[in-house]
Amino acid sequence: MYEVIFYLTTAIAVIAVGAILVVRHPVHAALYLIISLLALALLFFLLGAPLLAALQVMLYAGAIMVLFLFLIMVMNLRPERGRPLPLPSGWGWPAFLALFLWLELLLLLSRSPSEVVSSTTEVEPKAVGSALFGPYLVVVEAAAVLLLAALVATLYLSRKERP
Repeated sequence: MYEVIFYLTTAIAVIAVGAILVVRHPVHAALYLIISLLALALLFFLLGAPLLAALQVMLYAGAIMVLFLFLIMVMNLRPERGRPLPLPSGWGWPAFLALFLWLELLLLLSRSPSEVVSSTTEVEPKAVGSALFGPYLVVVEAAAVLLLAALVATLYLSRKERP
């Protein structure tokens, strides 16, 4: 049963990532990116890493995607000023994939505890935090500075020259 859900979730992640490359509107691409990140979180959950799955949902599918959508809105990528965004037509497939992921998660959580794989090892959040901010503190801070520089560069490049 877990193998079927694993392969279905992997297929959804691949479809969503492929759709990011095909869609023309940046908001639709952001929606497909959210679906792929949620599928990746479900894969982490299936592989026995619920903490990593929760961090994936909170950090990437939550906070980082809010930042991406904010940048898309700031850059104002509409081709014409008077035309509204064509959003409702492009929400069907991401909504379908998200519903399918939700049903897979409900199916997983409805199983009895005896069917859950018992060979997983639990890692406490304190151990993850001490490993992340212990020897890798400089790398984490460098990644944060790099993301901030990318945000500033995007805002600078997207501004329009005003006379």
